Amino acid sequence: MLIRNKLMLRFTLLVLGIQLSFSTFIYLFHANARTQRFAHRLANSATLAGRLLVRTHKLENGMMGSLRRDDLLILSREQISIYGPDNTLRYSSDDHIDQATNRKRLRGLGPGQQRTYPAEGHRETIGLSFAHPPHGYYRIFVSAEDRVGWTQHRQLGWLLLLGNLGALAVTVVAGWFFAGSALRPIARIIRQARRISAASLGRRLSEGNGRDELAQLSRVINTMLAGLEQAFEVQRSFLSHASHELRTPITTLAGTLETALEYDRTLPEAQQSLAQALSAARHLSALTNGLLNLARADGALPAFAPVRLDECLNQALDFARAKYPGREWRLSIGEFPAETEGDLFTLLGNAELLTTAVLNLLDNAGKYSSGPVRTELAYSDAHTLRVRVQDAGPGLSPEELQKIYEPLYRATGAMGRPGYGLGLPLTQRVVQRHGGHLDIASAPGQGTTATMWLPALPL
Repeated sequence: MLIRNKLMLRFTLLVLGIQLSFSTFIYLFHANARTQRFAHRLANSATLAGRLLVRTHKLENGMMGSLRRDDLLILSREQISIYGPDNTLRYSSDDHIDQATNRKRLRGLGPGQQRTYPAEGHRETIGLSFAHPPHGYYRIFVSAEDRVGWTQHRQLGWLLLLGNLGALAVTVVAGWFFAGSALRPIARIIRQARRISAASLGRRLSEGNGRDELAQLSRVINTMLAGLEQAFEVQRSFLSHASHELRTPITTLAGTLETALEYDRTLPEAQQSLAQALSAARHLSALTNGLLNLARADGALPAFAPVRLDECLNQALDFARAKYPGREWRLSIGEFPAETEGDLFTLLGNAELLTTAVLNLLDNAGKYSSGPVRTELAYSDAHTLRVRVQDAGPGLSPEELQKIYEPLYRATGAMGRPGYGLGLPLTQRVVQRHGGHLDIASAPGQGTTATMWLPALPL
């Protein structure tokens, strides 16, 4: 069901519920007021009969005088019965009154009481104990039909029914327009969003008044679009660089083999061609492995297990020393908690990926540093591990720092040196997948400092 229809239905049901509750209250209040009003009229009729017949001693003398039996009847189909102190019938306005019911009511009508009895159809009855000293109490029963009251009550019911039906129709129409008005900004957002495609990610949604929930939704979508636009740009840059980097060794390999096949005639010439082809193949293999590792860091990882970060760091240092034997490597252990119950420098993660991430930082430092490479392992706080790698290389400019995490990007100082621009992007992905973050601080001529922060297991 469309949201507009849901809003209209809920609005209609809400208003209808309020209307029915109010109408029911009015209807029941009127019914109760009619009952009380008519009971008061019956009581007045009983009191009048007592004053005219009992207090004037007409019933005691058996003389009605000028009064006839029906002279006291002022209500529709009214019936009056009067019983004396000895419970004998002294007066009846009609010979067809059911006196058996009245006699049953005599015992329950005590001195000075007035009682209202359950209605029989539209006929309502009250009983009044009328005092007549010194003779005692006379019981007067009066019943009648409130035709005017019931007619008014039925008219009120029809009026409320027709009014609710009319109000329901108006509510449906009003709900339709209300829902349309409330959803109009959403419809505008939908129209704007439909115009955005992969070729036009630079478009943004209007934020309306900038204050309500729809403005917040537009801001969230705009932020998401900005992220998508950046991701598409990174992807385009990655594909462009990857195609270029892969094309070079493939072209070199194919050209070398074609040349060897066509022109090499002696063993030394063939060996030279094979060496060039092998170098191009190794270049292609290293580049392919780097791209696969980057994709692996972005994909699904096996379940994390406790890992000793100091062991990963030592293993990475062994690889770095073997690759750069002339470089001086210095390792220091920074601050760490003195009293612990668990192993130090432990975190949840993947040991292979963490070793690769640290090795990438060491490899960059060993590749570009002209002096010793300083490495520090420490606790930044009780819940955070820190690995810092500092070199004495040429450093990076602010413009280069903004691009170092783009796959296959290489700074100006990296030209002519081995590498493919995949180390830092891979390290950043690995650190992020472990819940940490990577920071690179550098300035031209002042070297580069790379710092990894990773969440530690509780000590």
